[in-house]
Amino acid sequence: MREMGLWWRTGFGCSLLAMSVAGCKAPDATSNSVSSGTAATSTGNASSGNDATGAAQTTSAPKIGAARPYEGKDILLGEYGSMTGTTATYGKSTHNGVMMAVDEANAAGGVLGKKIRVQLEDDGSKPEQAATAVTKLINSDNVLTVIGEVASSRSLAAAPICQAAGVPMMSPASTNPKVTQVGDYIFRACYIDPVQGRIIAHLGSQDLKAKNAAILRDIKNAYSVGLADEISKEFTKNGGQIVADQSFQEGDKDFRAQLTTIKSKNPQVVFVPAYYNEVALIARQMRSLGMQQPILGGDGVESPKLIEIGGPAVNNTMFTTHFSSESTDPLARKFVQGYKQRYGVIPDGLTAVGYDAARLTIDAIKRAGSTDRAKIRQAMATTKNFPGVSGKITLNADRNAVKPMAVMKVENGKYVFVKTMNE
Repeated sequence: MREMGLWWRTGFGCSLLAMSVAGCKAPDATSNSVSSGTAATSTGNASSGNDATGAAQTTSAPKIGAARPYEGKDILLGEYGSMTGTTATYGKSTHNGVMMAVDEANAAGGVLGKKIRVQLEDDGSKPEQAATAVTKLINSDNVLTVIGEVASSRSLAAAPICQAAGVPMMSPASTNPKVTQVGDYIFRACYIDPVQGRIIAHLGSQDLKAKNAAILRDIKNAYSVGLADEISKEFTKNGGQIVADQSFQEGDKDFRAQLTTIKSKNPQVVFVPAYYNEVALIARQMRSLGMQQPILGGDGVESPKLIEIGGPAVNNTMFTTHFSSESTDPLARKFVQGYKQRYGVIPDGLTAVGYDAARLTIDAIKRAGSTDRAKIRQAMATTKNFPGVSGKITLNADRNAVKPMAVMKVENGKYVFVKTMNE
């Protein structure tokens, strides 16, 4: 999902060569293994705060060489995610999906005759902590593979470390194309932003018949910037006109100046490719200014917090996401029922891709028939028509998932499935 992260041009991820230097000891961090049915977390130095993706960040990336050969008695998977911080709902949803998949696999006998365990590290919704977490998972815990992250800025901070170490990494929901461009050990279980941007623009121009639109983007969040650029390009290609392109920064609370400018242009729809916190506040302020236009966004919109924060103002918000709990697919229905029984709530899109990311990983280990990471990487790369709950998944030559996309809408304070769309 998500953000591309200007980290790619600064600090983390600016050079794979810098990552390949061996011998750096993993940072100290308190560690708790997560096994069947548990949700213990190694918090280390994680704390809440903004996931700042701007070029002003200059923290140096931990250096790492090739990982040690795997020698665990069990299959230890590493997971890093935002269990705290600005996007904690993303990390928690994803982790629930991962653990459900692992527990199901263990109930069926595990993989390679071994029990599967998960070592979870909290990155606090921050790229620098994601890099620290993954360095620890590889250097200290010697995990077999890595699952994570949802936000692309955090995946871009961690992916060069996994690539240099030769540890396969499966991102559940990082949608920026640059994530898998890091190298051949980096995979994702989701679509990419050029695909998502085309669909969102199509919703505006074809479904809503809009001839003009405004964009309100988060310039501190490169997921938002990249997706906004794709939407603008596609909407214009479809014959539409972008009459206003305004910006804000993550953490802002007052958007009235930008919205007043947008209102003066009288757009038919407003694209807000941002995260749920800001989208909810923008919706409330739009409605207070008398702006009733539909709001269109991407997968960053989906969270129970959107409706909790936005209230009635987020009605008439449409967005793309990875999964609908209203799917009629038998595998998806079984997943929804099992999840509701286990957690007491309906799974969201990030839960589904967390579940699929773990199952894709376990399937690759099984097909590799080995704990040799190079063989697991090769098995992942040959994944075809995998039966995911978010749809059949094929990993293409760029290690990106080719799969369906769900379109959702908020009506009367509830998420309503609109339709499924393909690339």
